[in-house]
Amino acid sequence: MKLSGGRAAVRCGDQRTQDNMSGVTVLDGGFATQLSVHVGKSIDGDPLWSARFNATNPNAVFRTHLDFLEAGAEAIMTNTYQASIEGYGEYLHLNEDASLNLIKSTVRVAQMARTRFLATRVNSDQPRTPPLLVASIGPYGAHLHDGSEYTGSYASTVSPDTIQKWHRPRIEACIEAGVDVLGIETIPCKMEAAALFDLMSEEYPSVRFWISFQCKDNLHLANGELFSEAVNSLWARARSRRNKTLLALGVNCVHPQIVTPLFKSVNELKAPEARIPLIVYPNSGEIYTVEEGWQGKEDCVPLEHYVPQWVELGARFIGGCCRTYARDIQRIKQAVESIAEKSHQ
Repeated sequence: MKLSGGRAAVRCGDQRTQDNMSGVTVLDGGFATQLSVHVGKSIDGDPLWSARFNATNPNAVFRTHLDFLEAGAEAIMTNTYQASIEGYGEYLHLNEDASLNLIKSTVRVAQMARTRFLATRVNSDQPRTPPLLVASIGPYGAHLHDGSEYTGSYASTVSPDTIQKWHRPRIEACIEAGVDVLGIETIPCKMEAAALFDLMSEEYPSVRFWISFQCKDNLHLANGELFSEAVNSLWARARSRRNKTLLALGVNCVHPQIVTPLFKSVNELKAPEARIPLIVYPNSGEIYTVEEGWQGKEDCVPLEHYVPQWVELGARFIGGCCRTYARDIQRIKQAVESIAEKSHQ
């Protein structure tokens, strides 16, 4: 199946890389976090999370995408992380067709935001490579609303076939609506990552994608498997199949302090030409509990301070996740640009 939407998926060495000499694509930040600026309330705790607003306030979703684009994001992710047939059926009383149509319309909102942004830059002297439109594909556990995307507990009870069957309609809806890349994210276990890699390779061989994991510490995936083993084995699997559509592997929705040791476990001992392209979009560093919400903002190290070491270790996509705002993405963009300038002095 080819990508729709009139543009090919991002390729290593494409015009985007030529425009950004650091070779790093800056992603957007925490969608629900920035969305709260427009809807005026906390979104955490809702079983649909930010996906509810695709139905109730798509204008706020549109404005959130624009916030990130105006802050310098070179890729925006659709507000579909927690969007599913089951979730929309249970909490919005939509049937399967209506649920899938809502997912498609959510992609179109992101398309409209990109179009609006590009229209405002017609007379700009800066490179006008269109920002990437990335479909957010959250894990199987997210729709269970029991926190299992942070434990991977279902890895031993759910089969790879079930995982693929659950993801397939959402993936197809996003592709049909028109995206450039699939962002398969917050994956807590190797089994789900492998099932999704196989699904993409076999059924959507021309669609580019990344896989980012949820990790519980500086060595392990959420369910206890070694991050380095999961990443190395998936990359080897891609190379053995001559797969050219897997763009990167990495982490998201983690504390930023654990990213560098995770990346070192994969790439530190590899020669530069053998390094695996990595992706990272961590949380702010605040800690979340159900009882107290997000705590510890005053202790957070700004994400841009980590950027040089992540780039040195092979990061090719960098953004933010929970509790990161458009202003954080602006500072990450400045850090990436600074690295590019220094490398050409």
